[in-house]
Amino acid sequence: MPYARLSSYYFFHFGALGALVPYWGPYLLERGFAPAAIGVLMAILMGTKIVAPNVWGVLADRAGERMPVVRVGALLAMLTMVPVFWADGFWTMALVMAAFSFFWNAPLPLVEAVTFNHLGARVSRYASVRVWGSIGFIVTVLLLGWWQEWAGSSVVPAAVLVLFIGVWLTCLVIPDRGHAEALQAHLSLRALLARREILAFLAACALMQASHGAYYAFYSIHLESHGYGDTAVGALWALGVGIEVLVFINMHRLLTRFGARRLLLASLLLAVVRWLLIGTFVELVAVQLIAQSLHAATFGAFHAAAIHLAHHYFPGSTQGRGQALYNSVSFGVGGAVGSLIAGSLWSGAGATATFAVASGLAGLGFIAALGVDRHGRW
Repeated sequence: MPYARLSSYYFFHFGALGALVPYWGPYLLERGFAPAAIGVLMAILMGTKIVAPNVWGVLADRAGERMPVVRVGALLAMLTMVPVFWADGFWTMALVMAAFSFFWNAPLPLVEAVTFNHLGARVSRYASVRVWGSIGFIVTVLLLGWWQEWAGSSVVPAAVLVLFIGVWLTCLVIPDRGHAEALQAHLSLRALLARREILAFLAACALMQASHGAYYAFYSIHLESHGYGDTAVGALWALGVGIEVLVFINMHRLLTRFGARRLLLASLLLAVVRWLLIGTFVELVAVQLIAQSLHAATFGAFHAAAIHLAHHYFPGSTQGRGQALYNSVSFGVGGAVGSLIAGSLWSGAGATATFAVASGLAGLGFIAALGVDRHGRW
Protein backbone atom coordinates (compact mmCIF):
# COMPACT_ATOMS: atom_id res chain seq x y z
CA MET A 1 0.00 0.00 0.00
CA PRO A 2 1.83 3.16 -1.21
CA TYR A 3 0.16 5.28 1.47
CA ALA A 4 2.53 8.26 1.36
CA ARG A 5 2.56 8.53 -2.43
CA LEU A 6 -1.22 8.33 -2.76
CA SER A 7 -1.69 10.77 0.12
CA SER A 8 0.69 13.22 -1.54
CA TYR A 9 -1.44 13.24 -4.69
CA TYR A 10 -4.55 14.08 -2.68
CA PHE A 11 -2.61 16.75 -0.75
CA PHE A 12 -1.64 18.66 -3.90
CA HIS A 13 -4.85 18.06 -5.85
CA PHE A 14 -7.10 19.37 -3.10
CA GLY A 15 -4.52 22.00 -2.19
CA ALA A 16 -5.16 23.38 -5.69
CA LEU A 17 -8.88 23.25 -4.95
CA GLY A 18 -8.13 25.25 -1.79
CA ALA A 19 -6.62 27.96 -3.96
CA LEU A 20 -9.32 27.92 -6.64
CA VAL A 21 -12.54 27.66 -4.66
CA PRO A 22 -12.11 30.36 -1.97
CA TYR A 23 -9.89 32.78 -3.90
CA TRP A 24 -10.58 32.45 -7.62
CA GLY A 25 -13.90 34.32 -7.38
CA PRO A 26 -12.35 37.36 -5.60
CA TYR A 27 -9.39 37.18 -8.00
CA LEU A 28 -11.77 37.41 -10.96
CA LEU A 29 -13.71 40.21 -9.27
CA GLU A 30 -10.49 42.19 -8.83
CA ARG A 31 -9.68 41.57 -12.48
CA GLY A 32 -12.92 43.40 -13.34
CA PHE A 33 -15.34 40.53 -14.04
CA ALA A 34 -19.01 41.04 -13.12
CA PRO A 35 -20.80 38.60 -10.76
CA ALA A 36 -22.75 37.03 -13.63
CA ALA A 37 -19.50 36.45 -15.54
CA ILE A 38 -17.87 34.99 -12.43
CA GLY A 39 -20.78 32.57 -12.10
CA VAL A 40 -20.26 31.41 -15.70
CA LEU A 41 -16.48 31.11 -15.29
CA MET A 42 -16.85 29.11 -12.08
CA ALA A 43 -19.42 26.96 -13.88
CA ILE A 44 -16.76 26.23 -16.53
CA LEU A 45 -14.38 25.19 -13.75
CA MET A 46 -16.99 22.71 -12.52
CA GLY A 47 -18.50 21.91 -15.92
CA THR A 48 -15.37 20.36 -17.41
CA LYS A 49 -15.90 17.56 -14.89
CA ILE A 50 -18.90 16.50 -16.97
CA VAL A 51 -16.77 15.45 -19.93
CA ALA A 52 -13.14 15.08 -18.82
CA PRO A 53 -13.43 12.23 -16.26
CA ASN A 54 -15.58 10.17 -18.62
CA VAL A 55 -13.14 10.54 -21.52
CA TRP A 56 -10.23 9.57 -19.28
CA GLY A 57 -12.24 6.76 -17.64
CA VAL A 58 -13.09 5.13 -20.99
CA LEU A 59 -9.46 5.35 -22.16
CA ALA A 60 -8.10 3.88 -18.93
CA ASP A 61 -10.66 1.06 -18.62
CA ARG A 62 -10.07 -0.02 -22.21
CA ALA A 63 -6.30 0.14 -21.89
CA GLY A 64 -6.31 -1.63 -18.53
CA GLU A 65 -3.87 0.98 -17.17
CA ARG A 66 -4.71 4.12 -15.25
CA MET A 67 -1.58 5.88 -13.99
CA PRO A 68 -0.08 6.56 -17.46
CA VAL A 69 -3.31 8.38 -18.35
CA VAL A 70 -3.26 10.24 -15.02
CA ARG A 71 0.31 11.44 -15.66
CA VAL A 72 -0.59 12.84 -19.08
CA GLY A 73 -3.57 14.71 -17.62
CA ALA A 74 -1.50 16.19 -14.79
CA LEU A 75 1.21 17.38 -17.19
CA LEU A 76 -1.30 19.01 -19.55
CA ALA A 77 -3.07 20.72 -16.62
CA MET A 78 0.23 22.26 -15.57
CA LEU A 79 1.06 23.46 -19.10
CA THR A 80 -2.38 24.88 -19.90
CA MET A 81 -2.42 26.82 -16.60
CA VAL A 82 0.49 29.03 -17.70
CA PRO A 83 -1.48 31.28 -20.17
CA VAL A 84 -3.80 32.46 -17.37
CA PHE A 85 -1.21 35.10 -16.47
CA TRP A 86 -1.83 36.80 -19.82
CA ALA A 87 -5.55 36.06 -20.21
CA ASP A 88 -7.43 39.32 -20.78
CA GLY A 89 -11.18 39.47 -21.30
CA PHE A 90 -14.02 37.05 -20.65
CA TRP A 91 -13.59 34.72 -23.63
CA THR A 92 -9.83 34.41 -23.22
CA MET A 93 -10.20 33.64 -19.52
CA ALA A 94 -13.01 31.18 -20.28
CA LEU A 95 -10.82 29.35 -22.81
CA VAL A 96 -7.84 29.11 -20.44
CA MET A 97 -10.01 27.98 -17.52
CA ALA A 98 -11.74 25.38 -19.70
CA ALA A 99 -8.35 24.00 -20.77
CA PHE A 100 -6.59 23.73 -17.43
CA SER A 101 -9.68 22.56 -15.53
CA PHE A 102 -10.37 19.88 -18.17
CA PHE A 103 -6.98 18.27 -17.62
CA TRP A 104 -6.94 18.90 -13.86
CA ASN A 105 -10.38 17.35 -13.30
CA ALA A 106 -9.83 14.35 -15.58
CA PRO A 107 -7.43 12.13 -13.56
CA LEU A 108 -8.98 12.25 -10.07
CA PRO A 109 -11.56 9.45 -10.55
CA LEU A 110 -8.80 7.21 -11.92
CA VAL A 111 -6.66 7.86 -8.86
CA GLU A 112 -9.70 7.06 -6.70
CA ALA A 113 -10.02 3.69 -8.47
CA VAL A 114 -6.29 2.99 -8.08
CA THR A 115 -6.54 3.88 -4.37
CA PHE A 116 -9.43 1.47 -3.80
CA ASN A 117 -7.58 -1.29 -5.65
CA HIS A 118 -4.53 -0.79 -3.45
CA LEU A 119 -6.80 -0.90 -0.37
CA GLY A 120 -8.33 -4.19 -1.46
CA ALA A 121 -10.75 -5.44 1.21
CA ARG A 122 -9.94 -2.47 3.48
CA VAL A 123 -12.20 -0.05 1.57
CA SER A 124 -13.44 1.62 4.76
CA ARG A 125 -9.87 2.90 5.22
CA TYR A 126 -10.14 5.08 2.11
CA ALA A 127 -10.75 8.14 4.29
CA SER A 128 -7.35 7.75 5.98
CA VAL A 129 -5.75 8.41 2.57
CA ARG A 130 -8.26 11.03 1.40
CA VAL A 131 -7.82 13.01 4.63
CA TRP A 132 -4.53 14.34 3.26
CA GLY A 133 -6.52 16.12 0.59
CA SER A 134 -8.35 18.00 3.31
CA ILE A 135 -5.05 18.80 5.03
CA GLY A 136 -3.69 20.15 1.74
CA PHE A 137 -6.82 22.27 1.37
CA ILE A 138 -6.38 23.71 4.87
CA VAL A 139 -2.69 24.49 4.44
CA THR A 140 -3.34 26.22 1.11
CA VAL A 141 -6.31 28.22 2.34
CA LEU A 142 -4.43 29.55 5.38
CA LEU A 143 -1.13 30.30 3.65
CA LEU A 144 -2.71 31.78 0.53
CA GLY A 145 -5.11 33.90 2.60
CA TRP A 146 -2.14 35.43 4.42
CA TRP A 147 -0.10 35.80 1.22
CA GLN A 148 -2.99 37.39 -0.69
CA GLU A 149 -3.69 39.90 2.07
CA TRP A 150 -0.03 40.92 1.94
CA ALA A 151 0.62 40.78 -1.82
CA GLY A 152 -2.80 41.03 -3.48
CA SER A 153 -4.92 38.57 -5.45
CA SER A 154 -2.41 38.34 -8.30
CA VAL A 155 -0.63 35.61 -6.30
CA VAL A 156 -3.59 33.22 -6.66
CA PRO A 157 -2.78 31.85 -10.16
CA ALA A 158 0.89 31.49 -9.17
CA ALA A 159 -0.12 29.37 -6.18
CA VAL A 160 -2.37 27.19 -8.36
CA LEU A 161 0.46 26.59 -10.83
CA VAL A 162 2.85 25.53 -8.05
CA LEU A 163 0.26 23.06 -6.74
CA PHE A 164 -0.35 21.68 -10.26
CA ILE A 165 3.39 21.01 -10.49
CA GLY A 166 3.13 19.11 -7.19
CA VAL A 167 0.25 17.02 -8.59
CA TRP A 168 2.30 16.08 -11.65
CA LEU A 169 5.39 15.14 -9.64
CA THR A 170 3.42 12.87 -7.28
CA CYS A 171 1.76 11.11 -10.25
CA LEU A 172 5.18 10.00 -11.44
CA VAL A 173 5.79 7.86 -8.34
CA ILE A 174 2.37 6.25 -7.76
CA PRO A 175 2.32 2.59 -8.89
CA ASP A 176 -0.62 1.45 -10.97
CA ARG A 177 -3.03 -1.18 -9.65
CA GLY A 178 -5.65 -2.76 -11.88
CA HIS A 179 -9.01 -4.28 -10.97
CA ALA A 180 -9.38 -7.96 -10.19
CA GLU A 181 -9.52 -10.16 -13.27
CA ALA A 182 -12.41 -12.19 -11.86
CA LEU A 183 -14.63 -9.14 -11.86
CA GLN A 184 -13.98 -8.08 -15.45
CA ALA A 185 -16.44 -10.33 -17.24
CA HIS A 186 -20.16 -9.74 -17.86
CA LEU A 187 -20.28 -6.19 -16.49
CA SER A 188 -22.23 -3.58 -18.44
CA LEU A 189 -22.26 0.07 -17.40
CA ARG A 190 -25.54 0.54 -19.28
CA ALA A 191 -27.15 -2.28 -17.29
CA LEU A 192 -25.91 -0.81 -14.01
CA LEU A 193 -27.38 2.58 -14.91
CA ALA A 194 -30.79 0.97 -15.39
CA ARG A 195 -30.94 0.24 -11.66
CA ARG A 196 -33.22 2.67 -9.82
CA GLU A 197 -31.08 2.91 -6.70
CA ILE A 198 -28.04 3.95 -8.76
CA LEU A 199 -30.03 6.65 -10.55
CA ALA A 200 -31.33 7.90 -7.19
CA PHE A 201 -27.78 7.95 -5.86
CA LEU A 202 -26.48 10.00 -8.82
CA ALA A 203 -29.41 12.42 -8.62
CA ALA A 204 -28.80 13.00 -4.91
CA CYS A 205 -25.10 13.65 -5.55
CA ALA A 206 -25.85 16.11 -8.36
CA LEU A 207 -28.36 18.05 -6.25
CA MET A 208 -26.00 18.17 -3.27
CA GLN A 209 -23.23 19.66 -5.38
CA ALA A 210 -25.66 22.04 -7.10
CA SER A 211 -26.57 23.32 -3.64
CA HIS A 212 -22.86 24.08 -3.10
CA GLY A 213 -22.75 26.32 -6.20
CA ALA A 214 -23.44 29.57 -4.35
CA TYR A 215 -20.98 28.59 -1.63
CA TYR A 216 -18.08 27.81 -3.96
CA ALA A 217 -18.61 30.81 -6.24
CA PHE A 218 -19.68 33.53 -3.82
CA TYR A 219 -19.02 32.61 -0.18
CA SER A 220 -15.74 34.54 -0.03
CA ILE A 221 -17.30 37.51 -1.83
CA HIS A 222 -20.30 37.32 0.52
CA LEU A 223 -18.05 37.48 3.59
CA GLU A 224 -15.84 40.25 2.23
CA SER A 225 -18.89 42.40 1.38
CA HIS A 226 -19.83 42.22 5.08
CA GLY A 227 -16.46 43.33 6.39
CA TYR A 228 -14.52 40.06 6.75
CA GLY A 229 -10.82 40.38 5.88
CA ASP A 230 -8.83 37.93 3.76
CA THR A 231 -7.35 36.25 6.84
CA ALA A 232 -10.79 35.81 8.42
CA VAL A 233 -12.18 34.41 5.18
CA GLY A 234 -9.31 31.94 4.95
CA ALA A 235 -9.76 30.97 8.60
CA LEU A 236 -13.46 30.20 8.07
CA TRP A 237 -12.69 28.04 5.04
CA ALA A 238 -9.96 26.27 7.01
CA LEU A 239 -12.33 25.67 9.94
CA GLY A 240 -14.80 23.84 7.73
CA VAL A 241 -12.17 21.61 6.23
CA GLY A 242 -10.39 21.14 9.57
CA ILE A 243 -13.49 19.60 11.11
CA GLU A 244 -13.91 17.61 7.91
CA VAL A 245 -10.51 16.04 8.67
CA LEU A 246 -11.89 14.67 11.94
CA VAL A 247 -14.76 13.09 10.02
CA PHE A 248 -12.40 11.43 7.55
CA ILE A 249 -10.25 10.05 10.36
CA ASN A 250 -13.31 8.41 11.93
CA MET A 251 -15.16 7.61 8.72
CA HIS A 252 -14.58 3.86 8.86
CA ARG A 253 -16.36 3.78 12.24
CA LEU A 254 -19.25 5.92 10.96
CA LEU A 255 -19.73 3.75 7.87
CA THR A 256 -19.71 0.58 9.93
CA ARG A 257 -22.20 1.93 12.45
CA PHE A 258 -24.65 3.88 10.29
CA GLY A 259 -24.13 2.82 6.68
CA ALA A 260 -23.70 5.10 3.68
CA ARG A 261 -27.42 5.69 3.05
CA ARG A 262 -28.08 7.18 6.48
CA LEU A 263 -24.96 9.34 6.21
CA LEU A 264 -26.13 10.67 2.83
CA LEU A 265 -29.58 11.53 4.18
CA ALA A 266 -28.24 13.24 7.33
CA SER A 267 -25.71 15.24 5.31
CA LEU A 268 -28.37 16.52 2.93
CA LEU A 269 -30.61 17.66 5.80
CA LEU A 270 -27.69 19.48 7.40
CA ALA A 271 -26.95 21.15 4.04
CA VAL A 272 -30.49 22.58 4.07
CA VAL A 273 -29.73 24.19 7.43
CA ARG A 274 -26.21 25.29 6.52
CA TRP A 275 -27.12 27.36 3.45
CA LEU A 276 -29.92 29.13 5.34
CA LEU A 277 -27.47 30.06 8.13
CA ILE A 278 -24.91 31.44 5.67
CA GLY A 279 -27.42 33.43 3.67
CA THR A 280 -29.38 34.89 6.58
CA PHE A 281 -26.92 35.43 9.45
CA VAL A 282 -23.67 36.46 7.77
CA GLU A 283 -23.06 39.29 10.27
CA LEU A 284 -23.01 36.87 13.21
CA VAL A 285 -19.56 35.35 13.46
CA ALA A 286 -20.74 32.65 15.87
CA VAL A 287 -23.39 31.49 13.39
CA GLN A 288 -20.83 31.40 10.59
CA LEU A 289 -18.58 29.24 12.77
CA ILE A 290 -21.48 26.80 13.21
CA ALA A 291 -22.29 26.89 9.49
CA GLN A 292 -18.69 26.18 8.54
CA SER A 293 -18.54 23.33 11.03
CA LEU A 294 -21.36 21.71 9.06
CA HIS A 295 -18.93 21.34 6.15
CA ALA A 296 -17.84 18.16 7.92
CA ALA A 297 -21.24 16.72 6.99
CA THR A 298 -22.16 18.44 3.71
CA PHE A 299 -18.84 17.59 2.09
CA GLY A 300 -16.79 15.29 4.33
CA ALA A 301 -19.30 12.67 5.40
CA PHE A 302 -21.32 12.97 2.19
CA HIS A 303 -18.34 12.51 -0.14
CA ALA A 304 -16.82 9.65 1.85
CA ALA A 305 -20.16 7.81 1.87
CA ALA A 306 -20.77 8.56 -1.81
CA ILE A 307 -17.34 7.38 -2.95
CA HIS A 308 -17.92 4.09 -1.11
CA LEU A 309 -21.30 3.68 -2.79
CA ALA A 310 -19.73 4.43 -6.19
CA HIS A 311 -17.10 1.77 -5.52
CA HIS A 312 -19.85 -0.67 -4.52
CA TYR A 313 -22.17 0.11 -7.44
CA PHE A 314 -19.46 0.07 -10.16
CA PRO A 315 -17.14 -2.92 -9.61
CA GLY A 316 -14.46 -4.55 -11.73
CA SER A 317 -14.09 -3.33 -15.30
CA THR A 318 -16.61 -0.50 -14.73
CA GLN A 319 -14.57 1.07 -11.91
CA GLY A 320 -12.88 3.83 -13.88
CA ARG A 321 -16.04 4.83 -15.76
CA GLY A 322 -18.16 4.51 -12.61
CA GLN A 323 -15.94 6.79 -10.55
CA ALA A 324 -15.78 9.18 -13.52
CA LEU A 325 -19.56 9.15 -13.80
CA TYR A 326 -19.95 9.91 -10.11
CA ASN A 327 -17.55 12.86 -10.41
CA SER A 328 -19.01 14.20 -13.65
CA VAL A 329 -22.65 13.98 -12.59
CA SER A 330 -22.12 15.39 -9.08
CA PHE A 331 -19.23 17.83 -9.25
CA GLY A 332 -19.60 18.41 -12.99
CA VAL A 333 -23.31 18.70 -13.81
CA GLY A 334 -24.35 19.57 -10.27
CA GLY A 335 -21.50 22.01 -9.67
CA ALA A 336 -21.95 23.77 -13.01
CA VAL A 337 -25.72 24.10 -12.66
CA GLY A 338 -25.33 25.39 -9.11
CA SER A 339 -22.77 28.01 -10.18
CA LEU A 340 -24.97 29.18 -13.06
CA ILE A 341 -28.02 29.48 -10.81
CA ALA A 342 -26.03 31.39 -8.19
CA GLY A 343 -24.48 33.71 -10.78
CA SER A 344 -27.87 34.55 -12.27
CA LEU A 345 -29.43 35.26 -8.86
CA TRP A 346 -26.63 36.99 -6.98
CA SER A 347 -26.85 40.57 -8.34
CA GLY A 348 -30.63 40.76 -8.67
CA ALA A 349 -32.12 38.61 -5.93
CA GLY A 350 -29.30 39.00 -3.40
CA ALA A 351 -27.34 36.67 -1.17
CA THR A 352 -30.19 35.60 1.11
CA ALA A 353 -32.40 34.45 -1.76
CA THR A 354 -29.47 32.75 -3.53
CA PHE A 355 -28.58 30.66 -0.49
CA ALA A 356 -32.28 29.92 0.11
CA VAL A 357 -32.43 28.39 -3.38
CA ALA A 358 -29.29 26.40 -2.52
CA SER A 359 -31.08 25.12 0.57
CA GLY A 360 -34.00 24.04 -1.60
CA LEU A 361 -31.68 22.11 -3.91
CA ALA A 362 -30.29 20.21 -0.91
CA GLY A 363 -33.86 19.42 0.14
CA LEU A 364 -34.56 17.94 -3.30
CA GLY A 365 -31.36 15.91 -2.91
CA PHE A 366 -32.69 14.47 0.34
CA ILE A 367 -35.86 13.33 -1.46
CA ALA A 368 -33.78 11.71 -4.20
CA ALA A 369 -31.53 9.95 -1.65
CA LEU A 370 -34.55 8.19 -0.16
CA GLY A 371 -34.34 5.92 -3.21
CA VAL A 372 -30.80 4.72 -2.44
CA ASP A 373 -30.58 1.00 -1.59
CA ARG A 374 -31.82 0.47 1.98
CA HIS A 375 -29.99 -2.81 2.44
CA GLY A 376 -26.45 -1.75 1.66
CA ARG A 377 -24.20 -1.10 4.65
CA TRP A 378 -21.57 0.59 2.51
